[in-house]
Amino acid sequence: MNSKLILLSTLILFFFTSFQATDEKKTTLENKAALLEVSNTYKLKTIVIDAGHGGKDPGTHGKTSKEKHVALAVALELGRIVKENLPDVKIIYTRKTDEFIELHERANIANRNNADLFISIHCNAISKSSIAGTETYVMGLHKTKGNLNVAVRENESILHEDNYIDNYEGFDPTSTEGYILFSLFQNAYLENSLNVADKIEEQFKTRVERHSRGVKQAGFLVLWKTSMPSVLVEIGYLTNVKEEKYLNQKKNQVYIASGIYRAIKSYKNELEAIGK
Repeated sequence: MNSKLILLSTLILFFFTSFQATDEKKTTLENKAALLEVSNTYKLKTIVIDAGHGGKDPGTHGKTSKEKHVALAVALELGRIVKENLPDVKIIYTRKTDEFIELHERANIANRNNADLFISIHCNAISKSSIAGTETYVMGLHKTKGNLNVAVRENESILHEDNYIDNYEGFDPTSTEGYILFSLFQNAYLENSLNVADKIEEQFKTRVERHSRGVKQAGFLVLWKTSMPSVLVEIGYLTNVKEEKYLNQKKNQVYIASGIYRAIKSYKNELEAIGK
């Protein structure tokens, strides 16, 4: 009888010890998975590069060139430079040719691919032809009429879409009152977006030797639904004759792209240092 009790006690003890060991192992695996998830959060693995406009939507234009062509040239240069220097980063383009991509689909491309950064490249325009320089925008409420005008002009791309009323929840890009819509949304990625924007403008100013008009906020539809840090870069004014000539020269397109690349590299290093 005593031997049976001893055997039973041993089996019970073995059962609970094994169960506890399994729980501990499970907990350890869960902790490792959580740590891995946190570690991955602080890595810049995928960048979506968006060349503004395209196809039936030419964007703004100067005397000899169209925004869609200049933006694509710089976007492709940026992708090339990043691939060569940061081979661990995956590059996805919203377009690589002269084709029309709806604004909401550009954001969808970034979201579907779990991008860590979205960069949209554009050229600026204004009635005063003497104005020149770069501007980098993040999603937010416009603080000046000038910022609003830029957003309105870029957002008018949706008028080329067949079903823009449904795609953008009834938003009218030509109605300034409609921009109150954006006050209802809080950008969870605003801090990092501002960080990237600051770095881009700093590179333009100090390394590319461009006139930087600073970092600004406005309601850009292409940034609205992206689920990652996102910026829209206005690389210069096609309405300024001198700057239009500058923007259409291949070597200057490389300089601009390299400035954005250096900003990305700095952001990547800074971001990934957090996870170490």
